[in-house]
Amino acid sequence: MSQIDPKIDALIPAWMYVPDIAEQWGLVVTKVRRMVDDGTLIAVRRGENNSLQVPAAFIGPDGPVKGIVGLLTVLRDNGYSDAEALEWLFTDDPSLPGTPAQALNENRGTEVKRRAQALLL
Repeated sequence: MSQIDPKIDALIPAWMYVPDIAEQWGLVVTKVRRMVDDGTLIAVRRGENNSLQVPAAFIGPDGPVKGIVGLLTVLRDNGYSDAEALEWLFTDDPSLPGTPAQALNENRGTEVKRRAQALLL
């Protein structure tokens, strides 16, 4: 959980604070922090207060957006750092169209996962 690169930060349209995620999901903050620690979510330190934040695109009403957990695993297995994964997820892919993060939120996770698995080749 390092400070985010400004180039990657500019790609991500919205962020959520860990306490806000916990409140939305009805969890204690430590549970959400554990999800970050175990790789279920990616969080970075950003902003004036250097606070821990998660891309809002990863946050569903009751838990992580469908497909994000498995996708993060595939990207990490392909050797992607969290910063590289964020850049890939929030960079336009004309073949989708849109970004992989948008496609996940539109329930097109299979397409996104296929592209992530192809990165290994």
